[in-house]
Amino acid sequence: MEQKSGAQISAQAFLQSAIILFVLMMLAGILTLIIPAGSYARVMQDGRAVIDPKSFQLIAHPDYPIWRWFTAPIEVLGSADGLTVIIIIVFLLMVGSAFAVLDKSGILNATLARLVKRFGARKYALLLIVSFFFMLLGAFFGIFEEVVPLVPLMIALAYFLGWDSLTGLGMSILATNLGFSAALTNPFTIGVAQKLAGLPLFSGIELRVPIFIAIYATLAIFLVRHARQVERNPASSPVYDADRAARAKFKPLDLDAMANPKLGRAIAWFAIFLVLILLTLFAAPFVPDISDLSLPLVGVFFLIGGIGAGLIAGAGGRVVGKAAWDGTTGIAPGVPLILMAVSVKHIVAQGGIMDTILHNAAQAFAGANPFIAALAIYALALGIEIFVASASAKSFLLMPILLPLADLVGVTRQTTVLAYCFGDGFSNLAYPTNPVLLIALGLTVVSYPKWLRWTLGLWFWIALITIAFLALAVAMRFGPF
Repeated sequence: MEQKSGAQISAQAFLQSAIILFVLMMLAGILTLIIPAGSYARVMQDGRAVIDPKSFQLIAHPDYPIWRWFTAPIEVLGSADGLTVIIIIVFLLMVGSAFAVLDKSGILNATLARLVKRFGARKYALLLIVSFFFMLLGAFFGIFEEVVPLVPLMIALAYFLGWDSLTGLGMSILATNLGFSAALTNPFTIGVAQKLAGLPLFSGIELRVPIFIAIYATLAIFLVRHARQVERNPASSPVYDADRAARAKFKPLDLDAMANPKLGRAIAWFAIFLVLILLTLFAAPFVPDISDLSLPLVGVFFLIGGIGAGLIAGAGGRVVGKAAWDGTTGIAPGVPLILMAVSVKHIVAQGGIMDTILHNAAQAFAGANPFIAALAIYALALGIEIFVASASAKSFLLMPILLPLADLVGVTRQTTVLAYCFGDGFSNLAYPTNPVLLIALGLTVVSYPKWLRWTLGLWFWIALITIAFLALAVAMRFGPF
């Protein structure tokens, strides 16, 4: 039987994720029966609806029957989040299709051959450099889901260097997420939250730089230890069995592949579109029109670059078409998973309890001491992340409630922003309700349970480090105010 090109979501990985998400959907539905419905009034601020923190009141429960819990994954397409969900799904399918063409036409093999030939003797230095680069993308520009197209390339690179798919995920999407969370000038977390708090834009960087360094050092130790263990004993990898079939697709590695002039021209063509993608990512935080379109633009550039490169490489229209179809169908099972993930928030919102959850959580630390209050802000952001994955949307949801309470208990607004950013960011790759995590895992052989087991130790150390920095921020009255 001919092996399909590109990433293929296995039946086991799909079922495991689907069961977890279904349980979360049902739990969200049960909460709508237990928690009283409530509502905050919204006011317009800078063109966005912001909560009035003094306006909460209990309301009658909406008419939301139980059978709609099960239809929520379809209903969400017509909700306020529907357009965003559709864009994510189309982006996922474009990436899967283009990657399959690059795989089938030999371009991926040739590109990796060049990297291995140049850095094979210094592969741990390469691991650290690549991880640092991806962390910088998240920390400075707030890039996260846009790096998904590069995940398969990083996994293939990890295979060639003697590691596993977890290492490839670690030095790409995980590194980007940690950079996004230990933000330096991330416009979607630091930028939006500081604007709502009235703070000077990107102020407080004197503490955020040491935070970034500490998080990078933790990631570097985590990845290098894992990679060395896998290199010594490949069977020790949690994904050893699943990796064997995927690893075979990239063998043998032809170190002379770049000598093929057609492949050289194809890679040059694709490199042009990679440059366009990078320009889009770098411009997005500063040009609002590009920011709103950055994800679909990245997907379109990747698709055109991948298919064009396949044709230039001499694969032929029929082969390119077959590979693109394989890539699309291989990723398609990720679509219902994304719809199920987003429907958890939809169920809570339709049941009228989202604002009640916010109100009760915020009131719980109204009389706490400053350090406990900072931890409570951190925990609240972690909890709301289950329902609202978007960083900027969560800023507009939480900050108007948190800032007045923080002022009352003596937590500076800068510390409030820091605690919020920690809670918003680090949980992105821990919760199965985050579409980006589902997309990234869908491009690999890694199931969610194996991913969670692998990263739990890292999240433990990240939690200790961030709590320590929050304690420091409270002690030094991190400001200017």
